[in-house]
Amino acid sequence: MKNRNTLKIAVLHLFILALILSCSESTESNNQNEVEEEEEEMADLAKAALNYTNHCGGCHGQKFESFIERDWAYGSTSEDIANSITSGYESNGMPSYENAFTTQEIKDLADYILQEIEGKTKADIETENPNLSGIITSEDLDFRLETVTNQISGVPWGMVQLPNGDFLVTQREGKLFKITSDGTIFEINGVPNVVAQGQGGLLDVTLHSDFENNAYVYLSYSSPNPSNANQKTTAVARGRLSGNTLEATSDIFLASPYLTTTNHYGSRLVFDNNGYLYVTVGDRGNRDTYPQLLNNGVGKIHRIMDDGTIPSDNPFYNMQDHEWSVFGYGVRNPQGLAKHPITGAIWEGEHGPRGGDEINIVSSGNNYGWPVITYGVNYNGTPITDQTEMPGMEQPVHYWVPSIAPCGMDFMSGNFYGSWQNDLFVGSLKFRYLHRLKMNGNVVVGHEELLDDIGRVRDVHMGHDGYLYILVEGPGRLIKLVPEQ
Repeated sequence: MKNRNTLKIAVLHLFILALILSCSESTESNNQNEVEEEEEEMADLAKAALNYTNHCGGCHGQKFESFIERDWAYGSTSEDIANSITSGYESNGMPSYENAFTTQEIKDLADYILQEIEGKTKADIETENPNLSGIITSEDLDFRLETVTNQISGVPWGMVQLPNGDFLVTQREGKLFKITSDGTIFEINGVPNVVAQGQGGLLDVTLHSDFENNAYVYLSYSSPNPSNANQKTTAVARGRLSGNTLEATSDIFLASPYLTTTNHYGSRLVFDNNGYLYVTVGDRGNRDTYPQLLNNGVGKIHRIMDDGTIPSDNPFYNMQDHEWSVFGYGVRNPQGLAKHPITGAIWEGEHGPRGGDEINIVSSGNNYGWPVITYGVNYNGTPITDQTEMPGMEQPVHYWVPSIAPCGMDFMSGNFYGSWQNDLFVGSLKFRYLHRLKMNGNVVVGHEELLDDIGRVRDVHMGHDGYLYILVEGPGRLIKLVPEQ
């Protein structure tokens, strides 16, 4: 009996040991499954973050600027955002990504956006900006930053320095500000009626070449069709600045036709050495319809007189079924324009789609190729064309792949910056830095990225006081770059 009981106990012990081992294996298996699930979730999150950076950050901001404190037009749930990513809203410049991502990738991207913006405010973004105080060392120059103001509301877009050292700064939502050298901000009255939707609003500002005598200020903006409020176009208005008011403001240029889309207006303004005003107009999201045809003003670079009349030596002047103001054509979304300090030539910078941002030299009658030739692809990764060059179409001086989302730009013409002289400085919206193109004549011989993560650089301006200024979004700041001797 004793042996039988001993055997039973032994069997029981073996059973218990087997049960423990089984539970241990089950626990280890469960733990392994949990680890694998966590790794899969982390991989999905990392992929969503990469997709956001590559596909969304250029327009919406790498720090989710356009999603924070947002007025959601199409819903704010994960499902709503996923639907927007899937279907897109072409008229507002949002492409469809249905063929670029899987359904799960779109869901992961929508969840990632909501995760990253949860509880975050615009003030939080401002506190996340890097500390750029003190001396900043670049390849060829040490410099520091002086903030003229960090209190510009909304989205600052364009700027110009007045003869007394003050600045005029446009706000895309429709306001024009005067900012004094001590950072005091005044709102200017007399601004035209602006349609601030999508990428439209109050855009660039420049001064007449003889501003000190005539006080003329020029504004580009998205203007409504008087007979159809759903249609807009890029317009240029002129007014006389008197104190804090623009007087006798009126339109001197309208790009035909009016369209219902709310993206790719352009638009920059520059006077050349002969007193002609250059105006850039984007393709308004209608690439296959307008940029290559000369019977409209869309996807073009225009040249007009200071009162809006058309110079008789424009390349298509007095030609039937042509827009006489057109000087160059085949451009996509030109948000950069600058006069070369030595040659006086006008240089243009434009957003490509996904890749293919360009810098071009503007010459009479030139075709810059969009969308027949491009170094970019659609936002969803599908090809636009397999052609990057064709006879009769200009090659860019420089192009970016991937895109940096170039905005305002200007040449260094001050005497304080040493070897930066005559280099081209371009603001990047996507990567939030100032891009220096090192120039040898008309050839780009090098690159440097400055002020990493300073914010979305909307405009770059060479002040007549000899200093370089940048206009930054998120928060709205006007910043002066001061070289160290």
